[in-house]
Amino acid sequence: MTGANGDADDVARAPWIPGPRRSADDHADLSSEPTTAPTSEPTTDLTTDPTTDPTAATTAVPAEGAEAEEAADLTAEAVPGADVPEEPEEPDVPQLTHRVLKSLLGAWALSACSAGETTAVEDHLTECAPCAEEALRLRDAVALLHEDRDLDLDPLLRSRVLENCLGRRPARVPVPEWVTPYDAETARLDALLRDIGESEWHAPVRLKWYEDEHVMRRKTTVAGVIGHLLAVDGLVTSALGITDPLGAGVPELSPTERTEAFWSALDRPPNRALRGPWRDQTHTLIRTVSFAGRGVSDLTVTYKDFALPLRDSLLERAFECWVHADDIANAVAYPYAPPSGAHLHGMIDLAARLLPAALAGRRRSGLAAPARHLVAAGAPGRSLHLEVEGAGGGHWYIALDSPAAIGSPDRAVAQVAMDGVEFCQLVAGHISPEEAAAGQDGDREAIRDVLSAAASLSRL
Repeated sequence: MTGANGDADDVARAPWIPGPRRSADDHADLSSEPTTAPTSEPTTDLTTDPTTDPTAATTAVPAEGAEAEEAADLTAEAVPGADVPEEPEEPDVPQLTHRVLKSLLGAWALSACSAGETTAVEDHLTECAPCAEEALRLRDAVALLHEDRDLDLDPLLRSRVLENCLGRRPARVPVPEWVTPYDAETARLDALLRDIGESEWHAPVRLKWYEDEHVMRRKTTVAGVIGHLLAVDGLVTSALGITDPLGAGVPELSPTERTEAFWSALDRPPNRALRGPWRDQTHTLIRTVSFAGRGVSDLTVTYKDFALPLRDSLLERAFECWVHADDIANAVAYPYAPPSGAHLHGMIDLAARLLPAALAGRRRSGLAAPARHLVAAGAPGRSLHLEVEGAGGGHWYIALDSPAAIGSPDRAVAQVAMDGVEFCQLVAGHISPEEAAAGQDGDREAIRDVLSAAASLSRL
């Protein structure tokens, strides 16, 4: 390869790159001034004419190629203090005990040890298995401290934690699957209550339900809502033989009457002191049901005007817990999400199963249109297709003329499509049938009766 001018003697070569200089570290003496090597570059006498003095011209032009490399080597040998590539010094490794090395694992994981300490720790990790395992755990923990990490929790985190815990030590008495919605919703509400301050327990909360064809309202506080849940959950604890929060010898009362009785019996306005008794009662209820066995799910829980099996009663209590937790969250400006899709589906299914009886009750009171085509019990009858969209959604067929009839797609005369959370708001009485943004098709009278029956399921 020749140079740019085509001269064979002018050989193009890659420029020579000097070796790396040693950088300052924790052991460098930064207080002393660096030694400056004498300048060995040639200078040109400005009074000399390079065209007439060949010696001056030779002195002014720097050497190139191999000559430059040879000159640099000679200069480095002849001139003390010149920049010469040096090998990095080995760190001074201290002799430390096992106890000291173990205490340095946290600093090592954070890369906060000196070079000598780092070497000592890493040498020790090759010989000590317990410290090596602890070092790996600390390094994983440090990864979680990365400032650019997404703060959104992994949606699979809970399942992985539970799987890991159950894999290490399975529960001797597992919680029945039909109790998990109540367990989950009470735990979510308790987490909300832990996060709010003392003053927020007295924040005003407006409870709403549907009664006498109107949305009713009752003003209370966050603590008052917890008292309401405590009193109504007492219906379930009484059925299980657990202590009633209203005391012994209380006559049969409806949920509304129990709430009013509990509020009236308080010596002072309810406050955060109610959280402990409410949470203890939920734990006792779940533990009792878990130890009771399978037959307990069919135990009857009486609400004075109606009754439910324990399986459905705990699902109803989970629904109430979520609805009132959302009331509290709105009062204290706290973000609160709906239940999981599987739990929400169970709540919607319970409401759909209760609708034929609610519709028959309204018909007896003259609030719904009379039955059109009565059929034998267990036979398919005139039905409304309820299509619930979103998480927890599905398809249900509501018998219109008799609670003993079976809903059938072949006998459907109307269809209503709603979002799952909106349908639950209707069942909770938070919105009226007229406010429900439902897709409707078919018999308008049947649609109006079913939406009104759904709202009538609500109560204080």
